[in-house]
Amino acid sequence: MTREEKEIIVKDLSEKLANTNYFYITDASKMTVASINQFRRLCFDRGLEYKVYKNSLIKKALDTLEADTSALDGVLKGSSGIMFSAESGNAPAKLIKDFRKKGNPLPLIKGAYIDSGIYIGDDQLETLVNIKSKFELIGDIIGLLQSPAKNVVSALQSSGGKLAGILKTLSEKE
Repeated sequence: MTREEKEIIVKDLSEKLANTNYFYITDASKMTVASINQFRRLCFDRGLEYKVYKNSLIKKALDTLEADTSALDGVLKGSSGIMFSAESGNAPAKLIKDFRKKGNPLPLIKGAYIDSGIYIGDDQLETLVNIKSKFELIGDIIGLLQSPAKNVVSALQSSGGKLAGILKTLSEKE
């Protein structure tokens, strides 16, 4: 690979990393070609992108980002692949977990970058699966805000008949 080709790859990867809030660096060194192809197909089916890069090119691309990604430098050993997710920070983790349920112990998570948060190590898989997306959090907040109002409305509707009966009884007494 020539120097110019490497510069083009680093530039493209830098743009992709800068425009993506969620990416995972995985270890693909022990995966067979068949399992990598199966994993890529699953990524494609779920709207994710998976590419294998040289560690030196990944490091150069990470260095161009405005965010502090220096913690990810230590995980760049062996063969590394990057999973890109445009919409959800937990989608790659869910995909990896589902892939492992099918009997594939790999790929291992080396590190993840989610909205300026950095997660290191494969032991973070459960944490990454449980991270909620922005839209899920907004939905939870709206649900919590609507809950008290719904309780008041239902209490008024259910006891509205009782309240009317009490008022009628009081008005008839006078």
